[in-house]
Amino acid sequence: MNPFERLSEKLSLTRAEVVAVSTLLAFLVFGGILRTMDAVELESDAVRKADAAVFSDTEADSLIMLARLDEDRVDEAVRESIALEKSPGGFEPAPGRAKKKPFTGTVSFRSATSTELQQIPGVGPVMAGRLIDFRTEHHGHIESYDTLLEVKGIGKKKLEILKKHLSIDQ
Repeated sequence: MNPFERLSEKLSLTRAEVVAVSTLLAFLVFGGILRTMDAVELESDAVRKADAAVFSDTEADSLIMLARLDEDRVDEAVRESIALEKSPGGFEPAPGRAKKKPFTGTVSFRSATSTELQQIPGVGPVMAGRLIDFRTEHHGHIESYDTLLEVKGIGKKKLEILKKHLSIDQ
């Protein structure tokens, strides 16, 4: 005779009831095992965090000691650069890199080359090419600045800049 059948006779349960109770007991045991494993993991995480806190203080102390030892060996050039960095003026820009001066003049739309158009703020090589193509399509004549809005990439803001630096000779 099967152990399930003997159990069902002693407890006066049907076979389905014995299977259901057995399944519930199996899940109960499985849940207890998982909970114990989680508790062990949480404990090991807590120990690891406590060790990390202790060792982080130790690491900071050793770094401070190393900095004190290396302070005596610091090169004179490094000290000068630190002094320059702390000074109100800060570092001087590299001699080879001069800042671009803003363009203040005007350029004639009818005769401007790509290089001349690129001097205008906000006009790069692509925009200069578009302006020259637009000028060619209109045979060098435009009635007002507003017709430049037809050029791709020119909006109201860029048009205001172009009005300052571009002259349309009537």
